[in-house]
Amino acid sequence: MNEIFSIPSEKVKDFINNNNDSVILDVRTEEEWNMVGKPDGEALNVKTLFISLLIGPDRQRNENFTKDFNEKKISKKNNILIICRSGVRSMAAAKLLQQQGYTNLINISDGFEGNPSTGEGWKKSRLPCK
Repeated sequence: MNEIFSIPSEKVKDFINNNNDSVILDVRTEEEWNMVGKPDGEALNVKTLFISLLIGPDRQRNENFTKDFNEKKISKKNNILIICRSGVRSMAAAKLLQQQGYTNLINISDGFEGNPSTGEGWKKSRLPCK
């Protein structure tokens, strides 16, 4: 199996500029999207998908995660940049998609809000938000 690569938010814009077949997948919860904000991939000329890996107040795994993703009809040739709050759920989501045959998976290691050990995060890197 291919390795799942990780990049910090500060490198996302350059990656997308060099890989215009990229898709951003945000796997945070609806509450996080509403309270903290969402990445605006369209401002970077890429499609942005929002599919929660964990759902409900007790954050149970979304059993339909891979089904929901497959329904979006994303080519297995596309680069899929996966983001969560701090880089943990996005890596778990990447592993699930890897089992579905996706190979170009990139974990945004510092997430939307930042992770002190891996980077500033999407928002602090001044990437576009909704």
